[in-house]
Amino acid sequence: MTLFAIRDRPSPNHEHRGARPRIDMLVLHYTGMRSAAMALDRLCDPAARVSAHYLVDEDGTVWRLVPEMRRAFHAGLSCWQDERDLNFVSIGIEIVNPGHQWGYRPFPDAQMAAVGWLCRDMLSRHPIPLDRVVGHSDIAPERKTDPGELFDWPRLARGGVGIWPAPGRREADAPVDRAQAAADLAAIGYCVRVGNEAAAIVAFQRRFRPARVDGIIDAETALRLGEVRTAFTRSRAA
Repeated sequence: MTLFAIRDRPSPNHEHRGARPRIDMLVLHYTGMRSAAMALDRLCDPAARVSAHYLVDEDGTVWRLVPEMRRAFHAGLSCWQDERDLNFVSIGIEIVNPGHQWGYRPFPDAQMAAVGWLCRDMLSRHPIPLDRVVGHSDIAPERKTDPGELFDWPRLARGGVGIWPAPGRREADAPVDRAQAAADLAAIGYCVRVGNEAAAIVAFQRRFRPARVDGIIDAETALRLGEVRTAFTRSRAA
């Protein structure tokens, strides 16, 4: 018996995943709207053509919108590990938060607990590797900022969801190798190309170095890139 209330609010915005569907990715979003009610209305509006499989309210209520075996419209133009059309292979979870436009704020404990429970449930039923649990900004760094630097990725990782290596010892005067930083970004999974390097760094910082989100590859960001790359490589090997 779950401690979290699950309610159904079917959205008409979904399609078939294909003849041989695979679900091996989990994408976390924030709603970026003034209220949960507004977000639910939009995700269920046939004219909007957007949706997600689940929405988690700030009080921990989980709304089920689209069947998992159907393709929801949440990822948009996106890329991870050189793979596109991510809606076909992913489950999308919208997390109620007004976002950077309407008063971005920390995610309440009840909400984070529900998100962790829901994510673990997804991972128990689908072959989703930990390195393919991502934020919307990870897969669309030029367009998206969610779930943002206040989202508690370390808490999720402690609960077995996603990857969060503990930061190691820092050396303020360590040299910065920009080519190595770009290679680390690509090895982690970010789709780096000429013109979006700074956006990719910002997305990386939002998730793995939230204390400083400026798109600058300083010594600490470079060191953190190496730590995260090592953790992702080990996870994939395992």
